[in-house]
Amino acid sequence: MFDPKKLLDDLLGSKIPGTESTVREKAGQATQLAKDNPLAAGALVAVLLGTGTGRKVTGSALKIGGLAAVAGLAYKAYQNYQKGDQPGAEAQKQPELLPPPSNTEFDPAQAPQGEAEFTLALVRAMIAAAKADGHIDDEEKKKIGDRLALAGIGSEAEAFLTEELEKPLDLDELVGLAHTEAQRVELYTASRLTIEPDSRAERGYLDLLAGRLQLPDALVDHIEATVSAAKEPATVDVESDRGSPTSVPPISGSGSSRW
Repeated sequence: MFDPKKLLDDLLGSKIPGTESTVREKAGQATQLAKDNPLAAGALVAVLLGTGTGRKVTGSALKIGGLAAVAGLAYKAYQNYQKGDQPGAEAQKQPELLPPPSNTEFDPAQAPQGEAEFTLALVRAMIAAAKADGHIDDEEKKKIGDRLALAGIGSEAEAFLTEELEKPLDLDELVGLAHTEAQRVELYTASRLTIEPDSRAERGYLDLLAGRLQLPDALVDHIEATVSAAKEPATVDVESDRGSPTSVPPISGSGSSRW
């Protein structure tokens, strides 16, 4: 069985796939790396997004690892929401991201379904977000398969990602992977870390997900601000064609004005 935590690190760019170097450490060699290995220029999630991450996780979020980063960002956003702060107000005051306290539901070790299982839930959420704009058709899946073979992530992890890419989106199943309120916040945080909502489809997907997770608008705003503060513009894209974004149809039954 592959290591879910390592896969999440690869997806968030904490480590360059197949190496022990961070994306940040290799920034000066990005151009040559892109020529030598189309995955080495950024996070593994760039494979799923086609043209790269748009903005990548940076700073202390890279240092503490993917799982701790997702949990830490979710916890920070939730705490700021609980205190009634304005979204983004704490970004300059507390630039260092820390893992969540061990005595809270945000601590991955406290996951009712087990840490490894919930880590896989976060990975599934990221893959679903990466597919949100509808550009991953059969041709793109073939390209993704070719790139995954170069990633050095291992055959089991590669097979898992390929299988997840093939699955149709099932929001009910995805939402059901979160067993606690904290995990609902973390699922949305991981999804938001994966993409920049630059298209209607991506923004629509995130709004739809937040509605299904029953996250209040104010809390979503705090997650958005916290995640944005942890990311910086990416300078190198993974070479790939990308199709036109598609729209996400609205659904009825959501109790929030955001949807």
